[in-house]
Amino acid sequence: MTDGHVPLKFNELPPEEMLARAHQMYERMATRRTVRDFSDRPVAREIIEQAILTAGSAPSGANHQPWHFAAIQSPDIKLQIREAAEEEERAFYDGRAGAEWLDALKPLGTDDHKPFLETAPWLIAMFAQRRGGVHAGDTRKNYYINESCGIAAGFLIAALHEAGLATLTHTPKPMNFLNDICARPDEEKPFLLIVVGYPAPGAQVPEHALIKKSLEDISSWF
Repeated sequence: MTDGHVPLKFNELPPEEMLARAHQMYERMATRRTVRDFSDRPVAREIIEQAILTAGSAPSGANHQPWHFAAIQSPDIKLQIREAAEEEERAFYDGRAGAEWLDALKPLGTDDHKPFLETAPWLIAMFAQRRGGVHAGDTRKNYYINESCGIAAGFLIAALHEAGLATLTHTPKPMNFLNDICARPDEEKPFLLIVVGYPAPGAQVPEHALIKKSLEDISSWF
């Protein structure tokens, strides 16, 4: 260790294996689908723990790791979340969203009815922390909070998919009810609610969700 640094642990791979792994990762992630019809089959807590640990390894501004994950298995708490979320969703679909937004959602067939919030074995509420630091209990200003949490959420979804689980990202607006239900401080902002479990037998997804832009559409090369 020199001047606060340690040697990098980096496992270099042959180019052929690099390409193979990159392709395999794409093939696995390309099968990921957002699910709205979940089974109530239980999922071991240890699997959720490992996925959250993976999310916690994501890069973040100043390495402050400005996130907290509330993993919810309790039927009573899931019911509270469903009731609060559906109340907000009713207002959303009754006009708060606006015509253009609702028109964009039509191909997905969504509405204010969210039974998956009770049916799925796990909900993971992700909170963005305005203040914190590299150690638990720190109260310093956090930086690039939304960017950091977005990256960590991606890690979490990828880890859950790799473990063989289905997910749904749910973002009722506002989500302040999650602070009360999950006993999180007001200075934390609910960032995302992830529904986790097995898809129900015969679960379907909208054809609209299968449309993915090509490499040419999402990238430019110089």
